[in-house]
Amino acid sequence: MPEVLRAPLVVEFPFTRSLGPVQSAFLTGLRERVVLGVRTTDGRVLVPPVEYDPVTADELRDLVEVAPTGTVTTWAWNPHPRPGQPLATPFAWVLVRLDGADTSLLHVLDAPGPDSVRTGMRVRVRWAATRTGAITDIACFDPYGGAPAQPSGSTGEFADPVTGIVTPARLDYTYTPGRAQSAYLDALAEHRTVGERCPQCRKVYVPPRGACPTCGVATTEQVEVGPRGTVTTFCIVNIKARNLDIEVPYVYAHIALDGAGLALHGRIAGIPYDQVRMGLRVEPVWTEGARHPDHYRPTGEPDADYDTYRELL
Repeated sequence: MPEVLRAPLVVEFPFTRSLGPVQSAFLTGLRERVVLGVRTTDGRVLVPPVEYDPVTADELRDLVEVAPTGTVTTWAWNPHPRPGQPLATPFAWVLVRLDGADTSLLHVLDAPGPDSVRTGMRVRVRWAATRTGAITDIACFDPYGGAPAQPSGSTGEFADPVTGIVTPARLDYTYTPGRAQSAYLDALAEHRTVGERCPQCRKVYVPPRGACPTCGVATTEQVEVGPRGTVTTFCIVNIKARNLDIEVPYVYAHIALDGAGLALHGRIAGIPYDQVRMGLRVEPVWTEGARHPDHYRPTGEPDADYDTYRELL
């Protein structure tokens, strides 16, 4: 039996967004240890707040402060916290309806174990020691046995309001490529590129998926393609990616390798970025020990005729 390949895969990027007046007030309020909701057309108070009524689509601007105490409406125990989660010890994910609110806020409850958590239990906000205007300004909720807390009387007007946030998005999992892509990766380790041919439409898929997405049949016939190919389309990258040691501007292109039925993407180098063009003939450049081409460079051949790659755009 061939070796089953597995590898950790992380997809991560910072998501930056600007804030409207309602979200700005909500996050600035958290920085100031104030929880704000918004009143809807029918009088309900939504926490966290939204800028448009979910029923009528009316614009909402009537901010309402609610209490930092509330009631757990539902919960789930997390026995194994992941990196970056609010607490490093086991905790409960909880929906909490804060006193004065009509909807529930998702956050975490610091509790010694699942037997100590129940729907209907009373909780209180534990504020983070350092607050910046983010949902993490609420460090967590704690069990609470006292009377409902009273709002501070905030109007929702703050000095130096938060106008934008950067939220890291991360997907961390183990990837198993399967039979077809395992063969593709093994070939790359030998500086070869292989695809699989559909037995019906005869298109060669690179990278192979093990089945033809058009015909819906399995693909098993391996076909070596390239190594040279043709630039079909491309884009000039002007924004530097974090942890990527490539100076901007640079070019990423769709490259139809000779013999392939569709294009794959790769970086183009060895030519000024403003000279990259459709039809440019390129070849892979490998670095020592690499399992995939570092980039593609011009071969010096004449440009390919448009009719030879127009179906691969």
